[in-house]
Amino acid sequence: MIKVSELRAREIINVVDGRRLGIIKDIDIDVARGKINTLILSVSGRMSGFWSREEEVIVAWQHVLKIGIDVILVEVNMTRDNKY
Repeated sequence: MIKVSELRAREIINVVDGRRLGIIKDIDIDVARGKINTLILSVSGRMSGFWSREEEVIVAWQHVLKIGIDVILVEVNMTRDNKY
């Protein structure tokens, strides 16, 4: 078993391009079915700093390939609306 707090500490890596997508900000759970729907990631802009805007990226649970000790591997293709 893994705790949500442990998941949130892991970085998300996209195996399609090797890019770091960010860290988990929130998790969308279907309580009635007891299943995770999506991971909501916190992604900083390219120019990190005081004035930079933080974006959210949504990754559907079916795109999660592997949950490792340090990282979570996902396989996603980028879209314009930050949903994978």
